[in-house]
Order: sequence, then C-alpha cells, then structure tokens
Amino acid sequence: MLVNLFQYHQWANKALIRTLEENEPHLSVEDSKLAARLLQHIWVVEEIFWGNLLQIPHGYTALNLPDTPSMSVMAERLEESVLRLLVYVETLAPEVLMERVPFRFVDGTPGEMTRQGMLMHLIIHGAYHRGMIGRLLAGAGRLPPKDVLTLFLHPNNTTQ
Repeated sequence: MLVNLFQYHQWANKALIRTLEENEPHLSVEDSKLAARLLQHIWVVEEIFWGNLLQIPHGYTALNLPDTPSMSVMAERLEESVLRLLVYVETLAPEVLMERVPFRFVDGTPGEMTRQGMLMHLIIHGAYHRGMIGRLLAGAGRLPPKDVLTLFLHPNNTTQ
C-alpha cells in the first residue's frame, strides 16, 4: 500500500503544481510566494525524514529554507524526492518497515518512529499542506485540483 500512497503523493503534487502554474496570474504575489514556500516545506521535511530513514545527518536546522525557489525548481525537487521514496518503499523488506529508528527533530529533541510511521507521516504531511495551498487557490476564486486518494485509486481515473 505504501507504493500506492507514494504514487498518489506524486500524482497530487504534479496536479497541484500544474494548477498553480496555470493560475499564477490570478494569485497575489503573497499567495504565490506562500504556495511556493509551502511546497518547499513539504520537500524539506521529506529531506529531513530521508536522512532519518537512512540514519544519516540531514543538515537541516529548520523546517524551511530562507529563500523561496521558483515553482519549476520546486516541481523538480518534489519529483526527485518522491521518485527516491518510491524506489525505497518498493525495495524495502516488510520487516524493516517496523524497525524503530532513533533520530533528532530539527530543534534537537530526540525522537523515535518506525520506518512505516515516518513514511506515513510524509504522505499525510504532504496532503495537509497541499490542502492549505488549495485553500489559497480557492480564496483567489480558482479551482484547486481534487487531491483525494479515492479519485487516484478509482479505476476510471485517466490522470494517473
């Protein structure tokens, strides 16, 4: 199921970025920047948890970066991240998913989660922040993409 969830994550990211690019002229400068920052935050958290999953230093001390990249840069970063995570979940032995992995949150607080918990966090975290960006689009009178797992999984979905 994790493979399907990361495929959904990839699909939803692409749909949202495409919608943002199409609607950029209709968004305020502030909303465009906030959308890019939220996408970057999704990516930074994926980078942090990638380090946690591999038990290697991730180097982040905050949940976002000071500079805001372009939408095309964010599209590339998110795609690379989800492809890496897809390969990871496709090749991970089931017993490894339940391993508890110690790590430190960016504020230095110790943490510990199963690999499966970390991966599920990334799916839910991405959906939450895509929803926030969808709200920005709706506030500007634009139609956000339908970011729902049921649509992605439906056999008649031709956007997969």
